[in-house]
Amino acid sequence: MRLNVRVSLFTIAGLLCWTLSGAQTGFGKGNFSASLESNSIYYLQDSGLGESAPDDRFGSNNYLKMDYSVGKFSAGLQVEAYLPALYGYEIGMQPDAKKFFLASKYVRWTDDNFTVHVGDIYDQFGNGLVFRSYEDRNLGLNNSLEGIQATYSWDGYVSVKGMYGRPRLYTGYAGSWVRGASIDIPIADIFNWGSVLLTLEGNYVNRYESLGKETEYDFAALGIDNPNVNLLSGALDFNWNGLTLKGEYSVKSKDLASPSSVRAHRGAALFAEAVYGHKSFSASGTFRILDHMGTMLSLYGNGTCNSLNYLPALTRQYHYMLANLNPYQVNVIGEAAGQADLFYTLRSKESRRKYWVFHANYSTAYTIDGTQTSAGSGHNLLWSDINADVERHWNKSLKTLLLYSRQEWSPSHGYNEETYVSNIFVADVQYKFNSKYALRGELQYLLSNDYEGDWMAVLLEFTMAPHWNIYASEMYNNGVTGKHYYNAGVSWSRNKTRIQLSYGRNRAGYVCSGGVCRYSPAYTGLNLLISTSF
Repeated sequence: MRLNVRVSLFTIAGLLCWTLSGAQTGFGKGNFSASLESNSIYYLQDSGLGESAPDDRFGSNNYLKMDYSVGKFSAGLQVEAYLPALYGYEIGMQPDAKKFFLASKYVRWTDDNFTVHVGDIYDQFGNGLVFRSYEDRNLGLNNSLEGIQATYSWDGYVSVKGMYGRPRLYTGYAGSWVRGASIDIPIADIFNWGSVLLTLEGNYVNRYESLGKETEYDFAALGIDNPNVNLLSGALDFNWNGLTLKGEYSVKSKDLASPSSVRAHRGAALFAEAVYGHKSFSASGTFRILDHMGTMLSLYGNGTCNSLNYLPALTRQYHYMLANLNPYQVNVIGEAAGQADLFYTLRSKESRRKYWVFHANYSTAYTIDGTQTSAGSGHNLLWSDINADVERHWNKSLKTLLLYSRQEWSPSHGYNEETYVSNIFVADVQYKFNSKYALRGELQYLLSNDYEGDWMAVLLEFTMAPHWNIYASEMYNNGVTGKHYYNAGVSWSRNKTRIQLSYGRNRAGYVCSGGVCRYSPAYTGLNLLISTSF
């Protein structure tokens, strides 16, 4: 009966979207747009995983977003339904989790020099070191700020922004209030420096939270005697003749950097980035130091979603299975991290369809505080990845890519000196038979004497443009466990609608998006994904 109710809800939502999509996008004198996303899994008992399926074999995350604009006025809302939440999503593990609720809403007025926004705010100050509110459905993350925001610009020379509100925490709201202000000064525009871009930015964020709630925390013992946490940052953005330089420095008053922190500390962060490009060559380098810079929305919450600022990992983001087997997560207590990228394209003089792309990347992270390590050294390795890939376009039909990655990571997150090493090899081949049919294959191997030992993986993907895509993959641990992780699926797309049906076994581990991760337990199931917009 419960399954029938859920199917009925999906049917109603789907019919609503299809009906509205059949109408003109013009609504009255303005414009109306909407999108629907539904991700549902039916979980199967799989004794081979060594873990039980969830008690409720069905999970479904659903999002319906609608926006309307006319002239200088715009408004919108998003409704979410968790029937219940998919297995492993933190939003479904909360004691007061709702199954169906109004997740976000806003009204906005935009004039020539000012904007007023009332409702849920999504924004970022600087590089996100002091504040970022955003939505990532793959992580189940939405930390929007419900309140008011206003911006004003003086003839394009100086821009100021102010906001005040309460942050969303899962299906409810945190017990804190956040206020902030930002000023943006385009120095190059003021002095009319032509091709040079130079912008200075200053940011201030305050989180206020009462410390009088009944809780297991002994705030005095933790070193917290003030309900206010203040964050300040200054940022610079420079661009000239192919060279881009960015920098930001931020400080934070005494606070707990994570739910597991045993003492409040002042925080600081330094971010620097340089990017240079000239013809077929480009290079970039990023460096960052974090010192107790993790900032929670609320002292009374936990999990990936309980974050006021944005501290992603400075590592290469892979889309290959074995390269993503053990992704790095930022140590918000403290780390010194850096990443460098080099790209070079070598083109044939005979044909524009023939060329090489050479890419090399290096990223690393270390602890910075003796309290983070068992020996008190303060400089244990957290992560290292040395990788290179060569992509070759042989002609209009054939493309190949060879990748090598040496990853070294700490299973204790830097507390002990012991690290694990993985050597990963990938061969990726794509062949286009014609403008409609294409076949892509991957062969991957992970060589390691540590943890679970060796892995191998294979993927085949067949595309029939513009509507159909069929794939099958297998990931096998031939080192220790001997377990198979298989997946197969088919998808259909038309205009802005996509439907995908897949079945497979998924390994327990971290799912990451933009360097931010959540833990996903192992499961086997049938997955239906529907998305449409109009």
